[in-house]
Amino acid sequence: MLRVALGSDASIINPHLTGSSITATITRDVVDSLVAQSEDNSFHPWLAEDWEVSEDNTEYTFHLRDDVTFSDGEPLTAEAVKINFDFILDPANNSTYARSLLGAVSEIEATDEHTVVIRYDEPFAPLLQALSLPYLGIQSPAYLQSGGDLAGDVVGSGPFVLDSWAQGQGSTLSKRDDYAWGSDSFAHTGAAYLDGIEYSYLPEASTRLGALTSGQVDAIDAIPPANYESVTSTDGVVVDTYENPGVVYAFQLNTTRAPFDDVLVRQAFQTGVDIDTAVTATLFDTVEPAQGILGPQTEYVDEAIDGSWKNDPERAEALLDEAGWTETDDDGYRVKDGERLSVAWTYDESTSGEDNVNLVQALQSAYREIGIELVLDPVDSGTYSARTSSGDYDTTSYYFVRAEADILRTVYGSASIGSGNGSRVDSLDAQLNEAVGADADRRAELYAEVQQTVIDEAYSVPLYIPAYHLGHADELQGVRWATNAKPLFYNAWLDSGE
Repeated sequence: MLRVALGSDASIINPHLTGSSITATITRDVVDSLVAQSEDNSFHPWLAEDWEVSEDNTEYTFHLRDDVTFSDGEPLTAEAVKINFDFILDPANNSTYARSLLGAVSEIEATDEHTVVIRYDEPFAPLLQALSLPYLGIQSPAYLQSGGDLAGDVVGSGPFVLDSWAQGQGSTLSKRDDYAWGSDSFAHTGAAYLDGIEYSYLPEASTRLGALTSGQVDAIDAIPPANYESVTSTDGVVVDTYENPGVVYAFQLNTTRAPFDDVLVRQAFQTGVDIDTAVTATLFDTVEPAQGILGPQTEYVDEAIDGSWKNDPERAEALLDEAGWTETDDDGYRVKDGERLSVAWTYDESTSGEDNVNLVQALQSAYREIGIELVLDPVDSGTYSARTSSGDYDTTSYYFVRAEADILRTVYGSASIGSGNGSRVDSLDAQLNEAVGADADRRAELYAEVQQTVIDEAYSVPLYIPAYHLGHADELQGVRWATNAKPLFYNAWLDSGE
């Protein structure tokens, strides 16, 4: 049994119903996908033996394996796939993130027992990459149609079965002895080598680290940056790192209310402080400062965006003067019409993590130097969800992991206002919507335009490129990585050295 301690929790374990990265980590080995994407971003058969894509990217035909069963005994069929995607597309099920990955599907048809066709009225190029993610992993149709609350379980066809999950505690997975349909992109296709996986929730970093170094667990995530060097130098402990593709960790500035409805204030907030120094100092050189809004492993990242927008306090001062914030109060903060230039960073204190709080606290004093008051506004999960949905915040921050540049549509498309679109902009829809169906050269042009606009209009302030650090006992061998920067334990084993 592999024992893994996680520093963050999931409020929902069913990947159809959440965009949670922790849910993706736990359920990646529980649900299989139609296609697999390897670390070089190439696609491989999985539940689908092969597929055809129309020249205009409006019709995808998948030919399924005929030997797959879900852990409840239900067979994999084209109708099962259709039931999954119909479930996700039904707004009543609140599958917001998964539905965004599928795009504007016009029809799903099971043309025979093992052939399913997905059609679009408009070209949709990102589908294969979307289908490789656990959020669109295929679950048992009997489970999905069972009624009741589906948030607390998941029934897949993967190499492990979810035996239990309890929010705030953890989950237990057991091996499927009859599993025989792993993707050819993996090291093998049969049953997993591990008998099971036990995930525990240990939010305190010291507790998590102590559990690893004392041998109580075999692996941990979320290694505190301050402890990274000591962990890597500990005998018998190894740290594997995978840098996230997708949208980097950034301040998302709410453009629909003051003060960030003024582009000059947004630009001042974006350019006025030394982000790189704060990132390096507070995160102890364990991640790279972001140069643009996409991480460098993301397809269509624009390398021309080189971070030159950063650390120009003189420009920020001039921008604030131009915006009318010319006076200062007794504490040195800018004032306009009797109001202090104050910005609240609203964050979910249960998921943001101590390191991000430390980073924002480090930036507080830097913002004060240019006359902006940055206030920390911690709230619980329910309040955070309600306020970000309604737009009741100045700025919040997060990242989204995806190797496909279509993640920009999730974060800056108007359809995601109230969920992923924290800047609440609708000005990028034309480019983002065209890009999903364009050829490769045109997609590169459009995504470069979007990335540049995000910087020029200061919709966001990129901070750093997140990376997954898996600390583990050196007995744990064979860990592979999904392209959403999550460890895969299907190929892993514990080597006792005997």
